[in-house]
Amino acid sequence: MFDPTAFDNMKVVIEGALYDLDIIGEIVITDRNDLINMAKMSRKFDVSFRLPKSSVIANIEMASYLVNLAAELLPALQSEQKAGCHVRLQFLIEHNDMEIDFQAVENILLNVWGSTRKITQIVQYQPLEIIRKHTHVINVDFDRLIREDQVDDLVEMTEFIMTTLKQLNREF
Repeated sequence: MFDPTAFDNMKVVIEGALYDLDIIGEIVITDRNDLINMAKMSRKFDVSFRLPKSSVIANIEMASYLVNLAAELLPALQSEQKAGCHVRLQFLIEHNDMEIDFQAVENILLNVWGSTRKITQIVQYQPLEIIRKHTHVINVDFDRLIREDQVDDLVEMTEFIMTTLKQLNREF
């Protein structure tokens, strides 16, 4: 048996919180990926979900790189502050309407997540399709490392994600 890393522990906590919501019917998990890149010694985990009967999808991505693993496994380097993982949230909305109030969407995200988060919006579409289906991608980046002692914050974060999903669902 191996000693789980901070990434492993945080992944299990966020997975548990989301699958609990899935079991009671508050969300529907639509995708899950757990990747190991052996060439770069990195890990990436993401899970996508939505509210029942909603098309707005949330995605939580956690990533840990070699420097994060080394900081945790080699305490002699005295770089414990680099032990942890990066977290990014993404909200995906598919629609046919290009008349979106992007500022209203920004305000929803700022009201839920605050101004210290980096929020970006991207709209993607196939320009040669007759009926253009747009994908509105909203990213919420924390621009900092999440450490194992902040694992409870990950569970609390699911409440903020649920609030965001409900408000975006009303907008779209």
